[in-house]
Amino acid sequence: MSLTVDGISVHFGGLTALEQVSLSVGAGEVVGVIGPNGAGKTTLFNVICGFVRPDAGEVSWEGRSLRGIRPHGLMARGIARTLQGVDLFRGLTAVENVMVGAHVRARAGLLSALLGLPRSDRDERALRALALEALDRVGVADVAERRPDSLPYPVQKRVALARALVGEPRLLLLDEPAGGLGGEDMDDLAERIRALRGSTSVLLVEHHMDLVMGVCDRVVVLDFGRRIADGTPDEVQADPQVLDAYLGVEAADAAG
Repeated sequence: MSLTVDGISVHFGGLTALEQVSLSVGAGEVVGVIGPNGAGKTTLFNVICGFVRPDAGEVSWEGRSLRGIRPHGLMARGIARTLQGVDLFRGLTAVENVMVGAHVRARAGLLSALLGLPRSDRDERALRALALEALDRVGVADVAERRPDSLPYPVQKRVALARALVGEPRLLLLDEPAGGLGGEDMDDLAERIRALRGSTSVLLVEHHMDLVMGVCDRVVVLDFGRRIADGTPDEVQADPQVLDAYLGVEAADAAG
């Protein structure tokens, strides 16, 4: 099983956001996408998730095209995602938010749930148990009955990750998961991503270089909407084009 992005181009009016971008994520592989601001990282993520329709190219997962797929249809394909923000439902508790991500594992249909049939009740209990397990996996089981707006931002991020993981996805799409996290929380996130290697394919869009280089098998670099590098972390860090386009910029910022 693999994710394949083949020749994706996106134009917004006269602006080229992506130009013939291709990449792949193999089974159990962790792949990072990096690049300076405006490189096209978010646009690429949005194309894969179905938020943006490309002008050219194809995205496929497990040999099937994702053309026309909407974001809410990803879970049925074994794909889960997190966004730059936490994207949690404010009116639901943490465990209820995670249960939303577990509904693909429910046996009872929507009609059973609406009618309150016994099978639906059993499903709800089972999904709650799965959600509690997922919260425990990311270290926040103690906030299960609290609502998102009462939680610190890093804890909200963990709840969002639990919601993505509870459905046991075969592909996990992470859009800047380290945004707003401090050092300790980022270290914890890195360990959780490493733990997925070999069992879950992961595509990580991120600007925290230490995280990307520490958890990814391969790194794809975008610059002005084009792919300029694709290789192991060591290969990418030694690539002159990458140093000029991105890593060199960060080094200059750090020196200044």
